[in-house]
Amino acid sequence: MVAAEVKVDPGPFALGARSSAYAVLCLHGPTGTPYEVRPLGEAFAAAGLHAVGPALPGHNATPADLAAVPSWEAWADAARSELRELTSRHQKVFVAGLSMGGLLALLLASERLVDAIVVVGVPLRMPGPAPLLVPFLKGFVPFLRKNAGSDIQDDAARGRHPSYDAMPLHSVHELMKLQRVVRKRLRQVSAPILVAHGTLDRTADPRDANRIFDGVSSKERELLFLKESGHVVPVDRDGPALARAATSFLLRCAAILR
Repeated sequence: MVAAEVKVDPGPFALGARSSAYAVLCLHGPTGTPYEVRPLGEAFAAAGLHAVGPALPGHNATPADLAAVPSWEAWADAARSELRELTSRHQKVFVAGLSMGGLLALLLASERLVDAIVVVGVPLRMPGPAPLLVPFLKGFVPFLRKNAGSDIQDDAARGRHPSYDAMPLHSVHELMKLQRVVRKRLRQVSAPILVAHGTLDRTADPRDANRIFDGVSSKERELLFLKESGHVVPVDRDGPALARAATSFLLRCAAILR
């Protein structure tokens, strides 16, 4: 039997009934596109939630466009703008974020702007000497090539995954600044939270999932490790399991908040 071809649509999405009382803002990671969180959006929509996945500033374009984004605040402002739009039309609004999108979800939750969050593969710190080197190197090495492709265990999924082949070091530096802000605000997060992480993640330290879980003030919190996946879990081997867990979690939150 020939496997069905997987459609690759890197563009923004809006799925499910706009009339739903509940909406989910789905946020992708750095150098990525809405495609990498679309499986979550599709699962949320199938469960009756309205799911929206925008392209964050500088993404779904070119590495040069990402390098031109002045600061991490542009990503945060874009997420807040999307959130305001959803809040104006829905009774409760949740955020599901991958990697940088998860950092933004935590930031929004620390500002008391969301009713529940799902965060996946969130890096609280850059690994190794990067925090010391990036601020210096970005003036001499504008782009860092991604030779190995995206951090995905499934070979077919990695081969079709739309993502930039280079990361602007300016953007890495801005991501580091966002990480510092989020680390300081973790205790201010009190919304229900599901923290998920791929055990085989080579991009973000899986131990950061424990740090987030222990660092927030949320009474309702769950921790999920996915043993067959790397960083981009929604499109990796454990994607369906993550989608089921995230959907179940948000539906429970919706029932509690009703």
